[in-house]
Amino acid sequence: MDGFHQLTKSQYNMAVKIRLARRGRKKMAIYVVIADARAPRDGRFIEKIGSYNPNTDPASININNDRALKWLMNGAQPTDTVKAMLSYRGVMLKKHLQVGVVKGAITQEQADEKFQSWLEGKEKAISSKVEKIQTAKESVKKAALEAETAKNQARLDAIKEREDAAKAAAEAEAKAAEAAAAPAEEAPAEGEAPAAGEEASEDKA
Repeated sequence: MDGFHQLTKSQYNMAVKIRLARRGRKKMAIYVVIADARAPRDGRFIEKIGSYNPNTDPASININNDRALKWLMNGAQPTDTVKAMLSYRGVMLKKHLQVGVVKGAITQEQADEKFQSWLEGKEKAISSKVEKIQTAKESVKKAALEAETAKNQARLDAIKEREDAAKAAAEAEAKAAEAAAAPAEEAPAEGEAPAAGEEASEDKA
């Protein structure tokens, strides 16, 4: 059976949405699901076709493009957020091209060629963005390292300056003490007895 027509009768009769749903521990995992439009946002769903992680840069979008395209061709309506994600992955473009094939406006070969050309350009743009982000991160890391190095060097310089100042003060104090002690050693104390030679000279006189 054609992959575009593998829906049950009940699924044909319900309004089907392609939307996001949270699952897992503390509902941290975000999935792209096919669900009845009447079901609660995080309630039961028909099929999980991908996942989404907005915490990475760029955001991580993993979608089964073929399954998403089949549901779109069968009338499933994506929410605005999911539509943007499908456009990012080229699924909406592929649907547009496939509708053109069905209507006979273009051939399947032309549609495939157009999509492949778009895909190559998209991959280059993504690679360029990832490279720029990586370069920016490395620049920030380098600047932070240089700032930390400069900070540490300034701290070492300040410590050395204080040590040099303390050493100079200690040397100056030692020299001052030495200079104060020198005159006291050279001058005899008042009332000190004369030397032996001087006593002999005085007796002869």
